Amino acid sequence: MDSQTNTQSHNIVRDYWDIIFGIVFGILALYFHMRGYSIVWTTIFAIIAIGSISVTISEIAEILAHRFGEPFGSLILTFSAVAVEILLLFMVLLEATHNPQAVVAVKNGIISTFIVDLNALLGLAMFIGGLNYKEQTHNEDTSSSYTTVLFVSSAMLLVPSTLSVGHHSTTDVFHASIAISVLLLIFYIFIFKFQTTTHTDFFRSSVRSRIFRANYTVVQEEHNYFFDKRSNITNGVFLVLLLGFVGILSEVFAKDGILVLKDFGFSAGFAGIVIALITVAPELFTAIKAAKNNQIQRVVNIAMGASTVSILITVPIVLFLGIMFGINISMDFTPLQIGALIITIILAWKTTDNGETNYLEGLSHIMLFLSYVVIEMFY
Repeated sequence: MDSQTNTQSHNIVRDYWDIIFGIVFGILALYFHMRGYSIVWTTIFAIIAIGSISVTISEIAEILAHRFGEPFGSLILTFSAVAVEILLLFMVLLEATHNPQAVVAVKNGIISTFIVDLNALLGLAMFIGGLNYKEQTHNEDTSSSYTTVLFVSSAMLLVPSTLSVGHHSTTDVFHASIAISVLLLIFYIFIFKFQTTTHTDFFRSSVRSRIFRANYTVVQEEHNYFFDKRSNITNGVFLVLLLGFVGILSEVFAKDGILVLKDFGFSAGFAGIVIALITVAPELFTAIKAAKNNQIQRVVNIAMGASTVSILITVPIVLFLGIMFGINISMDFTPLQIGALIITIILAWKTTDNGETNYLEGLSHIMLFLSYVVIEMFY
């Protein structure tokens, strides 16, 4: 009887650790924040809670993704992740009214999320998958389409950045940012149609990759997971509630986290990397699990899809939310950020253009990401 009880307890911890951590550390973060206790511990608790709840959000999104199939499945995963990103960035942006460094953190958070998706996430998944299967194959049309979109999007972001370097007025740069944001949204409407209507086969596993993957059938133990038994509507409600909780915790992080990083001597740019790592955490878990199951197509869809959404959706939404709350944030990025963005796209194009990946290509992405972290710590 005791053995059975211990097994059940172990299963609960294994299956619901993210919910348990999210609730416990979330409550601790809110309590410490309201009581005015140590902002260091408040920030740590908030980061753990947001990361853990984001994993739960990812789990629910993955269940819905499985039910809806590709390409809608990957869209659900990326949109659930970008919702957490926007919430966190928006709460940090609200701090700009009395802390100008918050704007720098938001801008770097946008670029860093892109860097993390295409280097840390894609790199780790390719590295782990390559160690397990030597080579993994995917539909090269996927990466070809995404890298084309990302090149164009990066070029569009150069517009306000170029005007800023050219000593134009802040008003001109801000108006250019609005114009580019509108164009990015229009661009995404057509990309969404491309993904979900006219060219859905571009985002599914090719015949070659399906045959290759059939040689490595992974038998997964099924668990009596709570959200697996819920309807799509019920899971949707849980998603909204969890996102609301993340929004509250994001406000705590925004108020205390920026101060903590500043006190420890880290730049506002490094704060953006912290924001990116928090928001990308659930996608990272999903991608690594997919790579270990030899589902590299899903990894490519998630990494490149999330990067695309991060630019085409996050940039306009954050800008327009700022306008609504009286904060004018121009989307002029530093030469370092634009350079890192373009180099990342080139590397992603080179490592995925032939439809095959291996651990050396994954390691290359990881090294580029770590180099970016080092320079942001001192930039």
